[in-house]
Amino acid sequence: MAKPSLNNIGSALFGAEKHSAAAMDRQKLSRHQELAARFFHTPQLSVKETLLPAFSSMGRGLANRLNTHYIKIYLFSILKFDMTYMVVIEMLIGIYDILNNPLMGIVYDRTRTRWGKARPYVVLFPLLYFATIAAMFCTRLIFNNDNPLDQGKIMYVFVILFLRETFSTIYGIPLDGILSLQTPNPQDRMKVGLWQTWFDKWGGDFVAGMVLPMLDLTRRGILKIQPASIFAVLGFITAGIGGGSTMAMAMNVRERVVLPPQPTDVTKSIFYLLKNKYALRNFVATFFSSWWGTGGYSWDVVTQTEIFGGTLQAFWTYMPRQVMQLVALGWVEKFKRFFGGSYRKTILLTRSWDFVSFVIGGVLGSRKFALSRWWLVGLIFAVFDGVNVANDAPSTVLEQEIGREINDYTEYMTGDRPDGTINLLTGYIGKLTAPLNTMMTLAVLRWSGYDKTKGEGLTNRWRQEAVMQNYTMYSRVFLLYMCGSFLPHLVNMIPLVFYDLEGKKKEEMYIALNERRALMAKADNSEIGALAEMLAKETE
Repeated sequence: MAKPSLNNIGSALFGAEKHSAAAMDRQKLSRHQELAARFFHTPQLSVKETLLPAFSSMGRGLANRLNTHYIKIYLFSILKFDMTYMVVIEMLIGIYDILNNPLMGIVYDRTRTRWGKARPYVVLFPLLYFATIAAMFCTRLIFNNDNPLDQGKIMYVFVILFLRETFSTIYGIPLDGILSLQTPNPQDRMKVGLWQTWFDKWGGDFVAGMVLPMLDLTRRGILKIQPASIFAVLGFITAGIGGGSTMAMAMNVRERVVLPPQPTDVTKSIFYLLKNKYALRNFVATFFSSWWGTGGYSWDVVTQTEIFGGTLQAFWTYMPRQVMQLVALGWVEKFKRFFGGSYRKTILLTRSWDFVSFVIGGVLGSRKFALSRWWLVGLIFAVFDGVNVANDAPSTVLEQEIGREINDYTEYMTGDRPDGTINLLTGYIGKLTAPLNTMMTLAVLRWSGYDKTKGEGLTNRWRQEAVMQNYTMYSRVFLLYMCGSFLPHLVNMIPLVFYDLEGKKKEEMYIALNERRALMAKADNSEIGALAEMLAKETE
């Protein structure tokens, strides 16, 4: 018996599957070439299907800001939760994630219903997820005490965070993939992505624009509202917007991408990462960048409340950001045309642009001549933050579309879309590098010299003299705010240098993909056949 050669082994590991669009007989696929070309070139989404995902992104943006930027402020400064218990709860939920996430990814990839693959999970579970957001920020109203050892309060927080993580996983994985299933047309996807980007940022800025100034006013004694009530109201607003808009989106969008009736075996789909060279490069880059941590603090909150002198004084420093976010919405097509339609070149330029503006702004603002004058460091931040945000829409929209193209390439090479399974492999990188991330976080926090007992400026009146007395500490805090989160972006830019799924190569891939989808639709399954006929009429 002949021994398998290295070429045969390499082809088996990295080559296209026999039933995939990349390997199927071109003559067989070409029967539907005209329909496939229409899928690629003709937009198909209605106005409603374009805007409803954007409103859903606004709700998700609100929730993400609350869960990442303000949850620790609420727990430690308002709820007076014991930090030791919080570490234990996060550890237990992290262990639960290791079991929960893969299970959901596998279930999602194997789902085939008359509603589609993603939509069934995006109807009910967002309501449950956003209900936990409201419940979390009502904790102080239920347990109105400063006792960090209150066992009822500890158990309540643990249960709510456990349920939040469960429902987030159940609906989050399908929600991330639903746009790729809505339409095979790249222009449709980028249009939706553009509106999602703007609504997501607007939702997050709404949180920043409401929470911190109101807390600042209560801290100064101007506003007679308890901070706990502010967070409770914001939790209910987030739940209403997020839950309602996401359910409305699920009820009113369609999945137009035809999938194989029978999904690939789970064990085999795990190795489909090897079939996608673009995803594999990103996997390696993410592994080498996921250990980075910026100290576990919201340095934007510290900067606003302690360096700028309070969120009310800092309000004007964020105005250039708001203006340029709107302006950047009209620059996506201009950036694409400038680089001849190359998403890769556009993103490499915008990320380099970000790096320069971050570094220059961070270095200038952290100098003593700037920190000694709150208005000057605020002006430096405003200018360079505005310059940085000016490319947000083009870079975000095109980067997201490259991510969808990479997932489509998996289907092109394998004949299936195991997005949930493959994306969870990438998600596990964070679990593997968690010890390094913890060490890095502690090292950065120690390097900054910031006293975490200050409560991130919520309980201490700001004084300019305090900044100058602690110049080294605040200089490092400002640098962390401006530059701290950018290092992973530099590492993740490396795979883009080798990204060549552009121009004719990309168009041929999508036409082959859509030809194969049309071929599957003409099979014996009457439901899929009816869907193909509907798609054909929509493109006429």
